[in-house]
Amino acid sequence: MTNTGNQDHLRAVLWDMDGTLVDTEPYWMAAQQELARLHGLEWTAQDARSTVGQAMPVSAAILQEHGVPLSVEEIINGLLELVVKKLEEGIPWLPGAERILADLAAAHIPSALVTMAFSPVAARVASSAPLGTFHAVVAGDSVQQGKPHPAPYLTAAELLGVQPSSCVAVEDSVSGTTSAQAAGMQVVVVPGVVQPDPSPGRHFVPSLETVTVESLQNLIQLES
Repeated sequence: MTNTGNQDHLRAVLWDMDGTLVDTEPYWMAAQQELARLHGLEWTAQDARSTVGQAMPVSAAILQEHGVPLSVEEIINGLLELVVKKLEEGIPWLPGAERILADLAAAHIPSALVTMAFSPVAARVASSAPLGTFHAVVAGDSVQQGKPHPAPYLTAAELLGVQPSSCVAVEDSVSGTTSAQAAGMQVVVVPGVVQPDPSPGRHFVPSLETVTVESLQNLIQLES
C-alpha cells in the first residue's frame, strides 16, 4: 500500500439529496406530471423514472421529447417553483437522515451536498439540516457536467479540501452511484426508485437508520 497516510481516515461524507436524504423524488415526479398536464400531455410513472438522478437539463429535454412546448430553462424554472412550494411546507427527511448528519457533525467530519437539483432547492434543504452539517453544496446549476460524470463529486471534494479516496458518497440512483465511483469514492447505496446493480465499491444498506459514523469510517479503512 502507498500514500495511505491521508486515506485511512474518513475525511468527508458526500451526500446525494433527492431520495437519499429527503423523500423528494415524489415532489419532482408530481411537478413533472403537473407540467405535462398543463399542456394536455400524459406523464407516466415510467416516464418519471427515466429522469431519476439525471441533471435537470436532461430531465427537461425528456419532457420536451414528450411534447412539452417550453424551453429547457422554462421547464426547469417551472419544476423548481413547484418543488420549492412543496418544501416550504416542510423538509421530508428520510428515516435516520438527521441523526447521521448530526452524528457526523459532532464527530467533526464535514459533509457536502451533491445534487442535480438546482440551487433554490439544494439551499433550502441544506439550510434545514442539523447545525454544522454541510460545509459545501454542489448543485446542478454549479457544475458544467452533471451526474453520471464525476465532476459533481470531484468538485465537492475540492471544495472541502480532501482527497476523493478519503470520502464516502451516499447515493440512491444509478447515475449518482456511477458519478461517485468515477470520482474514486466508495458508495453507500440506499433504496431508491431506480436501484443500481451490485458491484465492487457499492455497499447496500436497507436505510440510513443502519448507517453510523463507524460504519462509514470502516469503508475507508477497508479500502486502505
